[in-house]
Amino acid sequence: MKLAIVTAYPPSKVTLTEYGYHLVKHFRLQEQVTELILICDKTEGEKDLAFEEDGCKITVKECWSFNSYKNILSVNKAISQTKPDAVLFNLQFLKFGDKKIPAALGLLLPAICKMRGIPTISLLHNILEQVDLESAGFTKNKVLQAIYNFIGTTLTRFVLASDIVAVTISKYVTILEKKYKTDRIALIPHGAFETPPEPTYDLPEGPKQVMAFGKFGTYKKVEILIEAVEIIRQRTKEDIEIVIAGTDSPNTPGYLEGVKNTYNKVPQIRFTGYVAEEDVEKIFRDSAAVIFPYTSTTGSSGVLHQAGSYGNAVALPDLGDLSILVKEEGYKGEFFDADNANSLADAIQNIITNDTYRRSLGQTNYKAACSLPMSTITEMYLEEFNEIIEQKSESHSFKKVNA
Repeated sequence: MKLAIVTAYPPSKVTLTEYGYHLVKHFRLQEQVTELILICDKTEGEKDLAFEEDGCKITVKECWSFNSYKNILSVNKAISQTKPDAVLFNLQFLKFGDKKIPAALGLLLPAICKMRGIPTISLLHNILEQVDLESAGFTKNKVLQAIYNFIGTTLTRFVLASDIVAVTISKYVTILEKKYKTDRIALIPHGAFETPPEPTYDLPEGPKQVMAFGKFGTYKKVEILIEAVEIIRQRTKEDIEIVIAGTDSPNTPGYLEGVKNTYNKVPQIRFTGYVAEEDVEKIFRDSAAVIFPYTSTTGSSGVLHQAGSYGNAVALPDLGDLSILVKEEGYKGEFFDADNANSLADAIQNIITNDTYRRSLGQTNYKAACSLPMSTITEMYLEEFNEIIEQKSESHSFKKVNA
């Protein structure tokens, strides 16, 4: 099978980059995939394709850009040139842009592929029905929220033109099937990016590193983490370093620079900037706790699965999607009130002052991550593609017989 994956890809700063990397890394190892066509966004610097394991051929089509009106044409052209047997879209609503028209045009692509007869699966990481638009940083205006919801419903219908829409949380299946009267929704879990050997759960000497990872500024706000650690420092003599690992969200340029200026007198804060793929493991393994300073959730959490892979204890806000994910996939952590620094301070303190408890959380999360490796997830996608191809073949044979 020649499989095309439409996704952002490192060193891209567009959302879902890390997930795109691991889809490519693991699909190329599947025996059924003879060629992988990476249809990705344009970036400065070479694409990260330096995999250790031998795998199938990868053809790179670097052809689209965030907020470009031409993405619908350039991606369609790349598909015409490479002639894949199947296409997988790695999507969320602002994948192709944060402006309405480029975002909408990009989300028409699955429907176009379906119309061309190409077996098409769209992985939808979030659904607007489950996003708190105010907390997620979209808008506080109730009229604009209603408009966004209408637009979101329309865009969802575009994506639902795919042969299959895959979601990572069971609740999303129920919501989409009920609202849109469709039976083309598949539950395919997020999966763990890596399943490295079980860690020792030991920490490096020096201050205990409390780390947040991701793209910050919309629904991921680090102020509450900094304030929570300051509270712990007042309560205890713990030596703590705050690690902010990642960059601004594309929607909030300058956010982290503003945080640096606001908290420039707070000691032991490290802003790493963009974390290259080869440095991800170390930054997780060195952390005493991984913190999720989210004001809202917009789908499954790649960071949670990464933390599990590296045996980290985690502190999470008690919010809908994260709570569901933890229960469904067997993770465990300290929960806190999303807008309460004292609550987060309690959660972090419970972890870093009790080494037995920290190790226990890490062990539970490692086992949860190992139960759903990306190799299993990519096999699930191939099973869905095979079923689509078989159905199309049967339909074609039926039409031929009755012609």
